[in-house]
Amino acid sequence: MHNFEIKKLREELGLTQLQAASLIHSSVRAWQQWESGERHMHQAFWELFIIKTKHTERENGNMSSTIPTITLRDLKKAHYGLAVSTHSIEQVNAGSSQLKFIDLFAGVGGIRLAFEKAGAACVFSSEIDIHAQLTYYTNHGVVPYGDISMIDADAIPLHDILCAGFPCQPFSHIGKREGFKHPTQGTMFHEIVRIAERKRPKVLFLENVPGILNHDNGNTLKVVLDTLTDLGYKCNHTILNASDFGVPQNRKRFYLVAFQGNDFNFSFPKPPMKKSDIGNFLEKGAEGYSVSEHLQKSYLFKKDDGRPIIIDRNTKGPIKTLVSSYHKIQRLTGTFVKDGETGVRLLTESECKKVMGFPSDFKFPVSRTQMYRQMGNSVVITVIDAIAKNIYEAISQNKGAVDKKPESAQAVSLDLTI
Repeated sequence: MHNFEIKKLREELGLTQLQAASLIHSSVRAWQQWESGERHMHQAFWELFIIKTKHTERENGNMSSTIPTITLRDLKKAHYGLAVSTHSIEQVNAGSSQLKFIDLFAGVGGIRLAFEKAGAACVFSSEIDIHAQLTYYTNHGVVPYGDISMIDADAIPLHDILCAGFPCQPFSHIGKREGFKHPTQGTMFHEIVRIAERKRPKVLFLENVPGILNHDNGNTLKVVLDTLTDLGYKCNHTILNASDFGVPQNRKRFYLVAFQGNDFNFSFPKPPMKKSDIGNFLEKGAEGYSVSEHLQKSYLFKKDDGRPIIIDRNTKGPIKTLVSSYHKIQRLTGTFVKDGETGVRLLTESECKKVMGFPSDFKFPVSRTQMYRQMGNSVVITVIDAIAKNIYEAISQNKGAVDKKPESAQAVSLDLTI
């Protein structure tokens, strides 16, 4: 955006630099630098200014449909402003949607893809890792807010579904040590609770590792269920394996779907038990992912114990769970492919997307190490697709309950403040 265009539009609207800057949550100094040409105004800020002033460029549909490029440097320098501006645009676009959801502990947005496919619109997202924020923005056009514990629940828009994949933490010991009134305080689950308590979404969708069933001798799950029940939610939970849904990866995960009240007819999808062979998903002659011959001799195959697991295009069945530390080339837990320049390689980015159910056009504007971390920390979208579909059907059958907003859930403007 040229500096003279910025100044011209501001003057046409009769705004001072202070008034214009306040509209997009920037400083007056930044606006002055944009007008003088000292700094370049990011497209996201310009589009937010267009929305806030209801300028004819937006009304005529001439706004660029492409997502402006944002870099890690941009996120480090202006994360909050970019989060505000991109969320404002998103919330305008989601205004007519019948179902809205928020995406907490969002990662790269795997859960988001599934719920959007089911027909819902995202109005808020939060993710603390800056590399995941970049990948999220690149694919969804929105910069997630950061640390959820720093965000006022009143600043989060009304929504029908709260989605979150939260860390598994012990509650009882933390509560006893810190003297908290409630055992969830001091944990990430407590952030879900405080938002649900304030905004009262009709549905909670939570994802976790299967170990939550026995974590802290079962106390962790008990506290989760008791807390949500006390808030008026009816909880349904199960363990599903991605390999039962046609995904070539053994990946069991815990899923919890909680509805406000007993008026919703919901059940988890029954696995189609559709098995897939990983060999059918492997590339041939992939370059750039090879494990060096030295590392193979000195580490990977230093013992004749059947480790690590080596697969090829003839391998049947699914692979083991893809973990976030896959890039470390661990001989006991890793799965490697018989292929590449040195004869043994890591899974490619494309193969990782296939075993996680991600679309082939999903982009990773990060290093390979970060790509493996993000994939290992993500969800298998194929499974979430099936759950989200059943949630949507349950809501559709009882739409009146969704339309009725509880008195405690206060509407907010597009301006989110921390």
